[in-house]
Amino acid sequence: MRIRIVDAFTDRPFHGNPAGVLLLDSFPDDTWLQKVALEVNHAETAFAHPLPEGGEADWALRWFTPVTEVDMCGHATLATAHVLASTGSHEGPVRFATRSGVLTATPRPDGSLTLDFPTAPLTPVTAPDGLAEALGAEPLTVLDTGPQVGDLLVELADEKTVRDLTPDLRALGRHSRRGVIATARAEAPSAGHDYVSRCFFPNVGIDEDPVTGSAHTALAPFWSERLGSPTLTGLQASARSGHVRTELRGDRTLLSGRAVTVIDGELLA
Repeated sequence: MRIRIVDAFTDRPFHGNPAGVLLLDSFPDDTWLQKVALEVNHAETAFAHPLPEGGEADWALRWFTPVTEVDMCGHATLATAHVLASTGSHEGPVRFATRSGVLTATPRPDGSLTLDFPTAPLTPVTAPDGLAEALGAEPLTVLDTGPQVGDLLVELADEKTVRDLTPDLRALGRHSRRGVIATARAEAPSAGHDYVSRCFFPNVGIDEDPVTGSAHTALAPFWSERLGSPTLTGLQASARSGHVRTELRGDRTLLSGRAVTVIDGELLA
């Protein structure tokens, strides 16, 4: 079967967030899916198969890290939609049946794709003991992002503080189900982004995720309220880096970006 590696939330190879994508006739057993994800060894591998016509969704979609299945993944959804569109496997908007409900991806005339995801509910919480030490910076604000995202959203003093983080990942993993989203307002919005973030997910086998769509369902409402605009651009300041355009629409958040296929091969196992 065909297996592709797609860099998501970027228009250049070797940037953004890489994801494995496999289009199947049906889902094999979970053990096989997990073994493939471990072999691919990227933050996520997406598995999708077509559904019968006339239902609420067009394709079933699941996401696996190298160590576990996850409830939501933005960049691997973008990567899957890119493969469907670029190979002619599906034309126009595509509806995915997932653990997080039906998620829609819509191709745009400029070549980008827009994902329609549920907005993460944000609940202010007291910073857990040891969080500042584990992160290596003092939080200004800490919020829980709800069960689907499963992170702590931590606002830091400025963009430089976010970029300079070198957290204790083992200690950081004690404070949330998936991990921690560190964020700050952009130092210079004229640079093309309104806020920055970095995402650390040691509990699902990802020390630092390059560009995280699901995290932006929490970042969008947080920064849209702070900055007074429903439409913003976030820069995830990882080593690979990538931009996510966000548009807050109440209980839904639109995430837009590009993707590029960098490997197209054959899985023999």
